[in-house]
Amino acid sequence: METRQSAEERSESERTETHCVPFAAVGFDLALRITSWNERAAEHLGFAQVEALGRNVAELVPVTGGEASWRGLLVDRDGAAPVCLTHANGRTWEWSPATSRDGQGRLVGVVCYGSDVTERLVAQRQSQLEHVMLRVMLNNLPVVLCAYDPEGVYLAVEGKGLAGIGVMPGQLVGQSPFVVFGENAVAVEFVRRGLAGIPTEMNVEEFGHVWQSWHVPAPPGSRAALVSVSLDITETKRREQQLLETIGQIERQQEVIRDLSSPIIEVWDGVLALPILGLVDSVRTAEIMDRLLQGVSRMRARFAILDMTGVEVMDTATANHLIVMIRALRLLGAEGVITGIHPNIAQTIVTLGVDLRGISVHATLRQALKYCIATASAAAAPPRRARRFDHDRRARGVSPHMNIVYASRRQSCVRQDVLHGD
Repeated sequence: METRQSAEERSESERTETHCVPFAAVGFDLALRITSWNERAAEHLGFAQVEALGRNVAELVPVTGGEASWRGLLVDRDGAAPVCLTHANGRTWEWSPATSRDGQGRLVGVVCYGSDVTERLVAQRQSQLEHVMLRVMLNNLPVVLCAYDPEGVYLAVEGKGLAGIGVMPGQLVGQSPFVVFGENAVAVEFVRRGLAGIPTEMNVEEFGHVWQSWHVPAPPGSRAALVSVSLDITETKRREQQLLETIGQIERQQEVIRDLSSPIIEVWDGVLALPILGLVDSVRTAEIMDRLLQGVSRMRARFAILDMTGVEVMDTATANHLIVMIRALRLLGAEGVITGIHPNIAQTIVTLGVDLRGISVHATLRQALKYCIATASAAAAPPRRARRFDHDRRARGVSPHMNIVYASRRQSCVRQDVLHGD
C-alpha cells in the first residue's frame, strides 16, 4: 500500500504532465530524485520521462557547480528568485523553483520551471556593454547626444558638451529645435534634413561654439525618429587656425632664408650674380634654377654668374641640375658662367664625368665679371679693320659712286676679322 507522501508525489507528477506550459518542468525531492518531467524537459534536455523519473537530477542534468547547484533550488519559501545554471553543453538555463509540500506544510521537494536563456543573456551583456561605452563617451568627451520624435521635439539631450554652453542635461527635453535655433537657418535646415530621413554631416556654429554634427535617422518602429551626435570642435578649430598661421609664418621665414642664402644681384648692366651658400641638394637646386630663370627674364640679363665659393659638397644629381640650369639660361638668350668651384666639387665633377664643355668657368668672381664685361663690350663694338677702312675712305674724299666697291671690300675685311678672331 503506497504511502501518503508517494501518492502526493505521484499527484504532483500528474499535474506537471497534464499542464501544458512553455517551460521544461522538472520536479525532484529532497534527495534530488526526479519526481516529474514534462514533454518540454524531454524535448530540450534529451531524456524521455520514463528515463528520467527516479534518477538523480544532478547526474542526469549535470551543471556547473554539480549537486550543490541543484540543491540551491530547494528553498523553503514561495516566490524564490530564478537561478541561472550553466549546463554541461555550455548553454545557460534559468530555473524558477516552486515548492512542493505535504499535508502538514512541510517541504518535500520543488518543481523547477526552466528555459534556455543563452541568447537572451548574450544580448543583455552586449546591451550592458554598449550602455557602459555610451555613458563613458557622454561623461568624458565634449559631445552632445540628442533624440527627436517625428515632430522634431527633443526626447533626450545628454552629454558633457552641454556644460560648455551652460545647458543642463534634460533642459531642452520637450522643446523644439525649430524654436531653439529659430534664428540659425543652417541648424534648422540640418534638423529638417535629418527628420526627412537623410543622413547628414555638417559643421554648425551655435551657442558660441563650433560643432561637428551627424544626424542619423532612427530605425523604423523606434520611439525616436532621429538621433544626432554633436562633437564640440571649437578648441580644435582654434588650434587649427593657430597651426595655419604658424605654417604661414614658417613659409615666409623660409622664403626670406632662401632669398638670403641665394640672392640674385645685378653686378653690372646685363650681368647677374648668384652667390650660392651652404648645402646644395636637388630640391634646392630646382628652387635656385626657378628663381634665376625668372630673374634673367625679368631683368633681360645677358650673363648669369653662379658663384659657388660657399659650396663644398655636391652630389651627382645636383651637378646634372647645374648643367641643366646653364642650358636653360641659353634658351633665354643668356650665358651662364661658373666661378669659385671648390676642390672637392672639382674632384666630384671629374669623377662623375660631368661635361662642362662650352661653359665658361673661372676661379674668382672678379675674373668672371671681367669676362662678362669684355664679352659684352666686344659684341657691342664694330670690327677694328672696318673702322680703319671707313676712316681712310673719308680722308681720301672718295666719291659716292665708289661706295659699292668700298662696301664689298669692307665685307671682305669683316670676314677676315671673324676668321682670325680679331
